[in-house]
Amino acid sequence: MKNNIQYFFDEQLKTWDFARNNYNALKKLKTKEFIVNGCEFKVQFNSARIASTGAKLDAKSIEERECFLCEENLPKEQIKMSFKEKYSIMVNPFPIFQRHFTVSGKSHIPQTINSRMGDMFDLAEFMSDYVIFYNGPKCGASAPDHAHFQAGNKGFLPLEKNWKKNITEKISEDLFVINYGFPAFLIETKDKKTGISLFEKMYRLLNIKKDEIEPMMNVLTWRENKEWISVVIPRAKHRPECYFVEGEGNMLISPASVDLGGVFIAPLEKDFEKMTEKHIENILNEVCLDEKDFQQLIENF
Repeated sequence: MKNNIQYFFDEQLKTWDFARNNYNALKKLKTKEFIVNGCEFKVQFNSARIASTGAKLDAKSIEERECFLCEENLPKEQIKMSFKEKYSIMVNPFPIFQRHFTVSGKSHIPQTINSRMGDMFDLAEFMSDYVIFYNGPKCGASAPDHAHFQAGNKGFLPLEKNWKKNITEKISEDLFVINYGFPAFLIETKDKKTGISLFEKMYRLLNIKKDEIEPMMNVLTWRENKEWISVVIPRAKHRPECYFVEGEGNMLISPASVDLGGVFIAPLEKDFEKMTEKHIENILNEVCLDEKDFQQLIENF
């Protein structure tokens, strides 16, 4: 099956100049590396991601624009692979990974993860060479009005490579605490039903903020040694203060699953050049739960 995904990717790039050029440009992107709280992080200067990072997500802006994930609004060059009859797998034309896909719901329904964790596990099994990730509607999703996942090739995110050595606590047989510069839940299970049950329990524990439709979170899931590995990252905040301040302190950084997975995306070169490990540490402290609030979740589990 993985070969079919690769074939699909290759065929798409043959026929879509815009996407092919953006993937070729990845080879020339500037990157730099840091160690933050003992964990590996990278920063990628990727100007093509400005549309996502700078997206206006207020209700009026979303209502006034066409949904770019609805089939009638897709570029004519974009081809689709059906998954479970309710999703379309498509090559993402604004890549971060060398192979980057969007998995879009065929229906225009809001971006939520509740009741779709089983789909995420199935997708991780279908795309076994990829990390599947979910950005909540105010946790990095540039289309909060349309349900979707994304997928990127394994071996790119530091979190995916280093998760085992960052486990700090065992909660139950298949549930752990991981700290990658921020506290998060980690599900490691051979049984899909167990994984779904654990996720649904933690989902119920998380607070839903006023005027939100679900708890703020990012989720990364993949298959490894016949197990599902899933990192669930509760969020305290959508965007850090540096996103909004004016002047020298401004940095257009809007963390999503990829950033929390260890690769910060800077769509502006000025931000890439000035970003340090201290900036990353401060941003993580702002947008993720602190240890005290996370410990309260564990106690209630």
